[in-house]
Amino acid sequence: MSEDMTLRLSLRQTQPIPLHADIKCGAGELLALVGPSGSGKTTILRAIAGLTRPEQGSIVCDDETWFDSDNNIHMPPQQRRIGFMFQDYALFPHLCALHNITAALGHLPAKTRTERAQQLMQQVHLEGLESRYPAQLSGGQRQRVALARALARDPAILLLDEPFSAVDQVTRRKLQQELARLRHSIKIPMILVTHDLDEASALADRIYALHRGTTLQDGSPSEVANRPKSALVARLMDHVNIFTASVVSHAPEKGITIINWQGSTLEANYNKDFAVGEIVNWLIPPSHIVMHRRDRPSRGEHENPVEGEIREVVSLGETTTVTMRIRQPEQKPGKESVGESGEEILSFTVSTHTARRNKLSELGTVTVSLLSEGIHLMPKIVEDRKF
Repeated sequence: MSEDMTLRLSLRQTQPIPLHADIKCGAGELLALVGPSGSGKTTILRAIAGLTRPEQGSIVCDDETWFDSDNNIHMPPQQRRIGFMFQDYALFPHLCALHNITAALGHLPAKTRTERAQQLMQQVHLEGLESRYPAQLSGGQRQRVALARALARDPAILLLDEPFSAVDQVTRRKLQQELARLRHSIKIPMILVTHDLDEASALADRIYALHRGTTLQDGSPSEVANRPKSALVARLMDHVNIFTASVVSHAPEKGITIINWQGSTLEANYNKDFAVGEIVNWLIPPSHIVMHRRDRPSRGEHENPVEGEIREVVSLGETTTVTMRIRQPEQKPGKESVGESGEEILSFTVSTHTARRNKLSELGTVTVSLLSEGIHLMPKIVEDRKF
C-alpha cells in the first residue's frame, strides 16, 4: 500500500440525486461530508464503493482508476479495496462475531483467516466475544465488529456512513475515541458521513459542506464553521444569527469595516472584498454576544451595543438561551430597508446564574454588545432556505 495514497473524485449527475462534487483525500486524512438529507453524502460513498454508477466523472485511488465515464471504466465493487461501515452494522445474524469478520477475509489463505480475524478483534477491543452472535452483543460491540470487518480486507480507503448514530451518547464518545486512535495505525484515506457537526469537528481534518450534491465549501472544521463562504453554508453549520446589512465604509488602518443593520451602525472585521454600498449577509456566533448588566451602562460604541425586547428565555441546566427581537426603525417613504422583514431575532447564551441575576425570566428589554471580531461578512445571494 502506497504511503502517499490519495483518493480523487469528480462526480457529475442530474438524477436521482444531483451531484457536482470534487473531493480529494490523502493517506491518513479523515474528511467529513456534512449537509442536509438528500445532499448526496451517501450517494458519494456508494459511488466510491462501486455500488452506484454516476452519470459522469472519475474516481481514482492510488493511481488506480475505479471509475471513468469518458473511458467507460467501472470497476465492480469486489475489485475495489473498500472498507465500508454502515449505519445499521449490516452484520450476518446467523454468524458469530469471529465468523462475521472471517467472511471478509476471502482474499487470504483459509488457514490464516481465523488468526487474522482474532487480531482484528483485539484491535477493536473485542477479545473474548468471538463466539457471540450479533443479537448477543451491545450496539457498541456490534459496531466494533462492523469496524473490524471493514478493516479485514486491508482496504485502500475506509468509508463511514453515519457509523455511530445508532448507539447511545456514552458509547458514541468511546467509539469516536477508538476511531481517532485507529487513524494513527492505518494510513489510508477515510471519509465520514455524519449529521453531527460536533462529531465532524472533533474527528475530521477537513469538512466538505454539501447542498443538493454540490460542494459549497471545504476546509478545516474551524474555517468552515467560523468563516463560511455564504449564508447557506452558515446555516448548514448551524449558525442562527444570520442577517442582511449594507457596507457603509472601510477603515483599514483600524482593521474595521462599518456596516448598517436595522438602522444601527456596527463595526466588523475589515473586509476589502465588499464595496461601499453593497448589500451583504453577516453572522455573529452566540459566543461573541455579550449581555450588559441591567445595573450598568453600555461600555462604549466600540462594543456595537444593540437593544431589543426579550422574546424567549430557555434554561437547560447551567446554560440559558435568550432570544431578543430587534425592532426595525421606521423608514422614510421611498427609502429601501436593508433587511428581509420588519424585525430581526438575535439569539445568545448566558449562564443560568447570570440569567437569574438579571431577572431575564421577566419579559422586558435587554442590551447586548456584538463584538466586532466575531462579525463575519458574506456575499448576499438568493438561496433556498428549505433543507
